[in-house]
Amino acid sequence: MKAAIYSRKSKFTGKGESIENQIQLCKEYAFNHFSINENDVLIYEDEGFSGGTTDRPQFQLMLKDAKNKKFSTLICYRLDRLSRSVVDFSSTMEELQQYNISFVSIREQFDTSTPMGRAMMYIASVFAQLERETAAERIRDNMLQLAKTGRWLGGITPTGFESEPVVYIDPAGKERKMYRLSPIAEEFEMVKLIFDKYLELKSLTKLEQFCIMNNFKSKNDVDFKRYSLRFMLSNPVYAIADKEMYNFLLENSYEVYCDENEFTGEFGVMAYNKTQQDKKNPSCRYRDVSEWIVAVGAHKGIIPSATWIKAQKLLLQNKSKSYRKVRNSSCLLSGLLKCRNCGSYMRPKVSRPNKDGEITYYYMCEMKERSKRTRCDVKNVQGNNLDKAVVQEIKKLSMSDSELYTTIQNDKFTIQAAQNTVENEIALIDGKIKANEQAINNLVTSLSQGQNSTASKYIITQIEELDKQTAELKGRLLKLKEVEENNQSKEQNLDVMKSILSAFSKNIDTVDIDAKRMFIKSIVENIVWDGENVEMNLFGANSEKKQLPPTETI
Repeated sequence: MKAAIYSRKSKFTGKGESIENQIQLCKEYAFNHFSINENDVLIYEDEGFSGGTTDRPQFQLMLKDAKNKKFSTLICYRLDRLSRSVVDFSSTMEELQQYNISFVSIREQFDTSTPMGRAMMYIASVFAQLERETAAERIRDNMLQLAKTGRWLGGITPTGFESEPVVYIDPAGKERKMYRLSPIAEEFEMVKLIFDKYLELKSLTKLEQFCIMNNFKSKNDVDFKRYSLRFMLSNPVYAIADKEMYNFLLENSYEVYCDENEFTGEFGVMAYNKTQQDKKNPSCRYRDVSEWIVAVGAHKGIIPSATWIKAQKLLLQNKSKSYRKVRNSSCLLSGLLKCRNCGSYMRPKVSRPNKDGEITYYYMCEMKERSKRTRCDVKNVQGNNLDKAVVQEIKKLSMSDSELYTTIQNDKFTIQAAQNTVENEIALIDGKIKANEQAINNLVTSLSQGQNSTASKYIITQIEELDKQTAELKGRLLKLKEVEENNQSKEQNLDVMKSILSAFSKNIDTVDIDAKRMFIKSIVENIVWDGENVEMNLFGANSEKKQLPPTETI
């Protein structure tokens, strides 16, 4: 069993429990309550950092080591050493619980390995949830007030609009500034055409093809895809706010926060609270429309409400027929094979069986298919032959006399030499830190014995200088330990690569299709086709590249 001790102090002062005292008290608790010795204790110290944030170097290193299961119990002197925020404390507890690590605070006798400790942790999580919900309510209340103004709250504006400032006088007579959406003529025409084409084509897939063939781009200067077109078509910001729009919104469970008489047909519609963000998952997700806050905007609408409503009904009608990628059960390189001409993935397409009854397939560039050859016209490649060629090439690489095998061995020797240098420097810095800490303790003792002596100010200067040196050494030590960990990770990756290559050669002909795909994806980063030649790029080993023999085209 290993235990970790975390200590923190906002700044170096003579008040409160010092870092050293916190650590010593935690050690005594660990030795008395767990069957461990000095070698079983990992220590993390943050001096000069506030408990109001978790952005502390040693705290983050401690969480990283917790994830890697380097200890099973975390000990602190007091709860607030970990965090002064209920939400951050609860989040840390949840993370530790996820890694099956118990937590002990010796001052409050908080121990999550006991029933009482787990109960206290539950209470802390309840308060954290209450704090989060209260904050969410404040945000929603603020949105409701802003909705009455119809202003734009910031961020990337919808395609067809830009943000413009508007100066106004508030009820107190003060000059204020807000922002509203203003149409961009060129984008405005494109948005109108997209709505009209969708109603004409009645298919997001066909609409996507139309946009690609006509080189229509989003605000981020990328091609429109089905999901981005769906977001555009379902966004009420484009619709004109009239009576028909008001009735549709109410009938379909949108929360409308303004009176019917404001839907005059002069302005557009604004919808707030449409998306939800998650720190762990940065991708944007739309909330259900019943959670949106809808009001009349300060901008002009650009799509007649009747057109926008027809688009919503068609989107709902087509939802049950949503696009599904056809999965080929035989191909091995889907998700790996890319077109060099345009950078798109190449997807498998099933062809007719050959004379032996084997199902044949070929890989086609996705952009070529979506643009109907207008944006890319690279040749298709015969899939059965390419898959076999890739497998054979990886088999060759697994042989002990291959160039890749030699490269892996050389990389290991290089990493081991660098690791020895790092370990020696870590040992040297550890010794300097201990010597400085001992010197500081001796100087503090001298200071306490002769507080009124003329030497006191010189002793304090020495203490401050040694403390500064120690902080710099600890910073260097932290960076070296990161380098040490990276080197260990690189060496492990090389060992894993050797093991996979060996296992690949022995098992690839006997395992099923899914296992073959997994084997190949663990070795190959990507494969590139230029219409004539194939290049295979491998993970690790200095991003090894392999040119494959000529392959049949279609």
